[in-house]
Amino acid sequence: MADSGKTVALIMIDVLDAFFAPGKPAYYPDSVKVLEPCRQLLDKAREADRLVVHAVERHRPGLADFEHKKIPVHCEIGDDQSPYVAGFAPVDRPNEVELPKRRYSAFYGTDLDLMLREQGVETLVIGGVKTNVCVRATVQDAFAAGYEILLVKEATNSNRPHLAEASLEDIDRYFGSVVSLEQALERL
Repeated sequence: MADSGKTVALIMIDVLDAFFAPGKPAYYPDSVKVLEPCRQLLDKAREADRLVVHAVERHRPGLADFEHKKIPVHCEIGDDQSPYVAGFAPVDRPNEVELPKRRYSAFYGTDLDLMLREQGVETLVIGGVKTNVCVRATVQDAFAAGYEILLVKEATNSNRPHLAEASLEDIDRYFGSVVSLEQALERL
């Protein structure tokens, strides 16, 4: 499963305090289960000098945001929900970037597709939260754009486990491959 070039990138979705810190509106207790697998993916991607994209919610304070018609206000720039979980912030290296997003998909309204294509990326290893919302939306858009998708089962979950399981089944059947952490680490 190894590749010969820099055609594999890691997309980390919303590894922010909003989802992982108790007391925050988007927090759910099982979210912490993805942190160790995500940490292993991040470490391996950095070790292999892969492109790492931290796709993170960044809403503008005081401005209307359509997403907030469906879910509570969250991750406004500078608020106490927006910081990265300790150890997950981008490090200072050219192959690691923050990608602010205002919708569930990391592709919608961002330059992610352009950036990936300019770097010759063909395969995306994906981890983060939540499987049935931001992860799924990103996976669907990645599929529509023609990328090979490897969603790491241990590195994603949701506060609605039944929807996470249904999303994993749909993703594996229609959009990409749901792979083990071990398989993903081999590709990175």
